[in-house]
Amino acid sequence: MAKASIQAVAKEAGVSVSTVSRTFAKPDLVLPETRDKVMAAAEKLDYSISRSAAALKSGQSFRIALLASETITTWFNANIFAGLDSVLRPAGYDTVAYPMRNAEERHDFFADLPVRRNADAVIVSSFNIEPAEVERLKHMHVPIIGINIPSTDGFDSGVSIDDRTATRAAVEHLIALGHRGIAFVGGTPAETNMRYSAESRLQGVLDAQAAHPELTTNLQVPRGAMETSAALNAVLTAPAGTTAFCFEDDELALPVLYRLRQYGKRVPQDISIVGFDDVEMSQAVGLTTMHQDPFAMGADAGRMALEAIAGGPIEPAFIQPDAPLVLRETTAPPAAPVPAQG
Repeated sequence: MAKASIQAVAKEAGVSVSTVSRTFAKPDLVLPETRDKVMAAAEKLDYSISRSAAALKSGQSFRIALLASETITTWFNANIFAGLDSVLRPAGYDTVAYPMRNAEERHDFFADLPVRRNADAVIVSSFNIEPAEVERLKHMHVPIIGINIPSTDGFDSGVSIDDRTATRAAVEHLIALGHRGIAFVGGTPAETNMRYSAESRLQGVLDAQAAHPELTTNLQVPRGAMETSAALNAVLTAPAGTTAFCFEDDELALPVLYRLRQYGKRVPQDISIVGFDDVEMSQAVGLTTMHQDPFAMGADAGRMALEAIAGGPIEPAFIQPDAPLVLRETTAPPAAPVPAQG
C-alpha cells in the first residue's frame, strides 16, 4: 500500500500543503490547534517526513534522539553526548539532542515521533517517562534507553548510578570524621512535573539523618541565576554547630568553596565540604566529591541502543556503575571547640 502524500495530509487536515510542511519543519510557527490537526491527519494516514535514500532503503533514520533534562552544554550532558557519539557515529548514526524543560515538552516529543519517524532509538537522560509515552515507542518498535533515570519502568535498558546510596555514603564519611552538624545544600524541586534522578540525593541524606537524628536539617536553595549567592548565604547562616556541608553537585559546591574565603571561612579547618559529580575543576581545587563518569555511561547507552536496533538481546539490560567517594582536601575532622576561659 502506497504511503500517503503531503497533499493527502493537507486535505485531511483542511489546511494548505505549505502549512503541513511548516508544521513538520518549524512547528513553533504554527498555531497549536492547527498543528494538532496536521499531526492527527498525518498519523491517521501513516504519513512520515521524507528521509535520505539510504534511510528509505533500510527503513531507518540513522538518528538517535537524546532527551536531556537541561541544555546540552552542561558538564553532564556534554559528556553524555560525547560518549554516545563515540559509539554511534562510527556505526553511521547521528545523535540529535532535545532539551526537555518540562513534562509538556516531553509529551509533545513522544506525540510527534510516530509521525516524524526520525529516530531509531530514544535516549532519556536523568528524568522519568510516562506509560502512554512508552506505548507510542513500543508501537513503533523504537527502543528507549535510560541514563541516570529515577526508575527503570518503561525502559528497554539503561545505565544509572545509585544517587541515593552515593549521597548516603558521603554523609556517612562526614559522620566517620566526627561531624554531627551536617547540612545538605541542594536546589528546590523544579516545577516541571517531571521526576529527576538527582532528587534522590536528598533522600540519601534523609536516610542518614534517620539513622543519626542528631544531624542538622537541610538547606534548599532555588536553582538559577542567583543560586550561588543563595547557597553561599545558606552556608554562612546555617544553624550554629554546623561543621560540614554535603552539596547536591559540584556546580553548586565549587563557587561557594571559592567565595567562602572572602568571608574568612577556612575549608576544611572551619567547615568541611563534599560535592557530587567530580567535574574537571574539582580535582584542580581539591574538592572531596562523589565520582561519576557520564562519558562512559553515554558510551554504554550507545552500545545498548545499537544492540536494541539490531534486534538482539541486551546483556545486561541494566548497568549500575559505581559512584565512589573521592577524598581530597575539603574534608577533615571538625575543629575542637575552644575551651571557655575561667
